[in-house]
Amino acid sequence: MKMLSFLAASMVLGTSAQATALASTSATTTYHRTRVDGVGIFYREAGPKDAPTIVLLHGFPSSSRQFDALIPLLATRFHLIAPDYPSFGQSDTPAPSTYTYTFDHLAKTTNDLLEQLGVNRYTLYMHDYGGPVGFRIMLAHPQRVQALIISNANAYQEGLGKKWSAIAQYWADPKAHPEVLDAFISFDATEKRHTLGTTHPEHYNPDSWTDEYAHLSRPGQREIQGDLLYDYRTNVAAYPAWQAWLRQHQPPTLVVWGKNDPSFIAAGGDAYRRDLPNAEIHQLDAGHFPWDEKVDEIAALILAFMARQRL
Repeated sequence: MKMLSFLAASMVLGTSAQATALASTSATTTYHRTRVDGVGIFYREAGPKDAPTIVLLHGFPSSSRQFDALIPLLATRFHLIAPDYPSFGQSDTPAPSTYTYTFDHLAKTTNDLLEQLGVNRYTLYMHDYGGPVGFRIMLAHPQRVQALIISNANAYQEGLGKKWSAIAQYWADPKAHPEVLDAFISFDATEKRHTLGTTHPEHYNPDSWTDEYAHLSRPGQREIQGDLLYDYRTNVAAYPAWQAWLRQHQPPTLVVWGKNDPSFIAAGGDAYRRDLPNAEIHQLDAGHFPWDEKVDEIAALILAFMARQRL
């Protein structure tokens, strides 16, 4: 508790939390596969099982691996579950003929995993695609959500960067705009999701985007990711419903946003305050994957935020 008190005090006093030595443990991290609705699902688990649970929901085109550096910093205090969605990371990739690739379906599979594991009270940590997955879960089961942690998971029109105007053309007629999907899953886009906007490229591990691009290049991935990109239009249409849920339920919320993200721009992080006036919002000097260079700062903010919750 002394560490948490010191971290919280450092935030109030404006001291750099990143300079604070954080406790870390990887000793409890384990890796699992289980079958959910007939699909092999991989997930990482860490921390004491009797501690409050944080469910970490990853983004595109990554996997639960994106949280590898963060998990040991939180595992000293929390029980962590980080799944890979179908066709991401180490989970199975069923053919589109047997698994419908929509965000409704990804959310159902993720929720079914949590129920199968007996996890029925949790904080949701949402990033990118984890937003659409997490919002569907919380709308279906509001009583299970104890708090929210949001990193570049957009829920507001003003958070959509310039590239979304081209994606809107794809939504209108996918067959007429194959170039949009080509650009979306290209090597250049995969790298720039990590590096664009950073002033510290030396902090970025190129294995992140080379591994992600290798995954996107596997047989069948173009069709699967095209289906999900097309279905993303349902998320934008659902923004008003998600915002209404936030206004009604007022979950304790921490926003730790990479403000240099060209896809989900900084305004999307600030917009949460409109519906959650008590939200704690931090705009970090980082990009779409803010852990790439701000993992210690994010961990400190999460530990301080979670210490204030009565979970």
